[in-house]
Amino acid sequence: MERILQKIGRINEHLETIRSIKDDCRMRFATDPVYRGALLHYLYLLSDSCIVLAELVIKHKGLRIPQSYAESFDILGDSHILDSEFAYRFASIAGFRNFLAHDYEKIDQEVICGQIMNSLDDVDQYLRQIGNALGLSGFVQIQKDGSSPKGEKCGRSAE
Repeated sequence: MERILQKIGRINEHLETIRSIKDDCRMRFATDPVYRGALLHYLYLLSDSCIVLAELVIKHKGLRIPQSYAESFDILGDSHILDSEFAYRFASIAGFRNFLAHDYEKIDQEVICGQIMNSLDDVDQYLRQIGNALGLSGFVQIQKDGSSPKGEKCGRSAE
C-alpha cells in the first residue's frame, strides 16, 4: 500500500507542476523550447505515473495481469475500482503516454494546450476513484486549484 500512496503523491506533484506552468501555454509552447520540453516531460511523467498506479492497484487487489497499458484501466473498470465509463475514456492516457514517448516531434500545440490541459481534472477524478475504492479518501484530497493539500500524508520516494 505504501507504493500506492507514494505514486498518488507523485501524481499530485506532477499535476501541481503542470498547473503552475499552464498560463499562456499556446504562446510559450510555440516560442520557448525549454517550456515546451518541460511541459511535455511533466505530461509524460503524469501519464506514466497514472499507468503505474493502475498496475499497482491491480497487483494490490490480485486482479488479472493486463496485456497493455490501456487494459489496466479496463481491468479497474471491470472490477468497479473505477467507474466503467470513466475507465474506458481515461484509458486513452495510455495512448497519450506512448505518443509522447515515441512521436515527440509530431506534437500539436493546440492539442496539448487545449484538449490535454483542459483534461487535467480527469486525473483528479482518477485519484478520487482510486482513493475511494481503496479507502484512502483522506490521502487523495484535491483542492479546488487541483493541488494536493500541503502537509498531506502521501509519502515520497525516488523513482
